[in-house]
Amino acid sequence: MLIALFPGDGIGPEIVAQAKRVLDALAIDGLTYEEGLVGGSAYKAVGHPLPPETLDIAKRAEAILFGAVGDPDCDSLERHLRPEQAILGLRKELGLFSNLRPAKVFPELAHESALKPEVAGSIDLLIVRETNGDVYFGEKGMRTTADGLREGYDIMSYNEAEVRRIAHAGFQAARARRGKLCSVDKANVLETSQLWRDVVIEVSAEYPDVALTHMYVDNAAMQLVRNPGQFDVIVTGNMFGDILSDQASMCVGSIGMLASATLNGSGQGLYEPIHGSAPDIAGQGKANPLATILSAAMMLRYSLNLPEPADRIEAAVAKALADGARSPDLGGTMNTVEMGDAVLAAL
Repeated sequence: MLIALFPGDGIGPEIVAQAKRVLDALAIDGLTYEEGLVGGSAYKAVGHPLPPETLDIAKRAEAILFGAVGDPDCDSLERHLRPEQAILGLRKELGLFSNLRPAKVFPELAHESALKPEVAGSIDLLIVRETNGDVYFGEKGMRTTADGLREGYDIMSYNEAEVRRIAHAGFQAARARRGKLCSVDKANVLETSQLWRDVVIEVSAEYPDVALTHMYVDNAAMQLVRNPGQFDVIVTGNMFGDILSDQASMCVGSIGMLASATLNGSGQGLYEPIHGSAPDIAGQGKANPLATILSAAMMLRYSLNLPEPADRIEAAVAKALADGARSPDLGGTMNTVEMGDAVLAAL
């Protein structure tokens, strides 16, 4: 079983290293690794954020464990050469369309949430975000208007097949959890969202055991703060999902705690923490590796069909927190390696 390791930029190498330590400790038979360059580090080394050699590793691997991309030194590059194009390119080339972002409060961290502890403690939800379409992949560019003004444009679009496949992913996820699916859109003003809602309703006929509701994205953002416990599974488009999942991360205490999986139709997946490359703390040992370690657990569960070692990792993270392990983002002083040590000790 080949795992592609793509540490990337900023804190990426630090956090991926800790996740690999945990995977190595499990001593899973047949697990092998190949490492590749992505993002700003790849551009600086070979002139492109997603080199052909890296893409080849990705295509051969059962799963990808990804760190983060983003480098301020590359902000002035043409868009197709910027670090973020690595993740977008992998999604496109591998057909990774279904992003799973769980958000659940560890009891010991309820006080770290931006919400009242009694509200934060109710959070146990999964955001299913479409990641291969929407405004991020639509036609875009810069042009000059008739009166000489510069104008940027990005076209938001989905076709019904794209909506249907992510709707199925959402319903299947809800069926495996508590049987409630909330579809988030902006159908009152966007034609793209009207199509989204229509198709989700059509697909719902195949899942009579799942309760479907709809919510506009602005209301969903408010409800995540007001009453997050009402949500089981949220299914939504690329841009809305990007925003809501980051909001959910602060509801549970820290963006350093949220893992994610992005899957294609064959179960191949890319696994990454949802935080960025954090160049301001790179190399200082301040990064929280728990989201990456939890991403590795998701990788074992979803792409490698190894639920038992995945359970062990998640239980070890919970025990490390219960025993007091805290990185700076959680109000503590433990460095990146020490947080990894705490998980290994619990494991």
